Amino acid sequence: MNGPEIQISFAPGLAVFVAAARRAGRTAVTTDGVSSLGHVVESLGVPLTEAGRLLVDGRPVDTAHVPSAGETVEVEGVVRPQRVPGAPLRFLLDVHLGTLARRLRLLGVDAAYENEDLGDPALAALSAREQRVMLSRDRGLLRRRELWAGAYVYSDRPEDQLRDVLERFAPALAPWTRCTACNGRLEEADKDVVRERLERGTENTYDVFARCGRCERVYWRGAHHARLEAIVEEAVREFGGTAAA
Repeated sequence: MNGPEIQISFAPGLAVFVAAARRAGRTAVTTDGVSSLGHVVESLGVPLTEAGRLLVDGRPVDTAHVPSAGETVEVEGVVRPQRVPGAPLRFLLDVHLGTLARRLRLLGVDAAYENEDLGDPALAALSAREQRVMLSRDRGLLRRRELWAGAYVYSDRPEDQLRDVLERFAPALAPWTRCTACNGRLEEADKDVVRERLERGTENTYDVFARCGRCERVYWRGAHHARLEAIVEEAVREFGGTAAA
């Protein structure tokens, strides 16, 4: 038996998630009369992490609203910058986003990264336990109810991924303060203290070092510094912070 029919439209930015026939404007959807509007939106392909306000006949409702026959629903995109209340802003990235994780850490953003495929349930539980925003291109993962918060990463190009996350969440930037390998905090290190961890050429060429307080990896302004500095300067210029190294 058919249930109530509603009319639904999606913000242009959500077009990537919905069927082509639903990208041009309002289309009809037959509901079952008991499912929430949040369930209906997700059943049409849009993770709720990507949905902003839900408007029914022009008035905001929450995801638990059960649609009635004849209602007109508008699904907006998230407002940027997006605020995540209740915890310091920090992220968790899945196994496919290693380069993005390293670039966020380069900018001093707290970005945990799992370089093994833990599976969606474990990642969602970790997001909830540590109150981290889950970043992923896996739509199924972003639909898990136990997530603390989440966001879809729209591009597969690291430079665009970084720009999208910085624009969407506006995290505070503190370049050169985190270990790009483990996310630990960096601290100044005396050359004599780290000397035994240096190769002879590095020891003879560089005098300024930092060391990770967690994994003890040693950093200096080596051959790749100019490339990393360019990433930092571009991000700071566009999104704020300080580029001082």
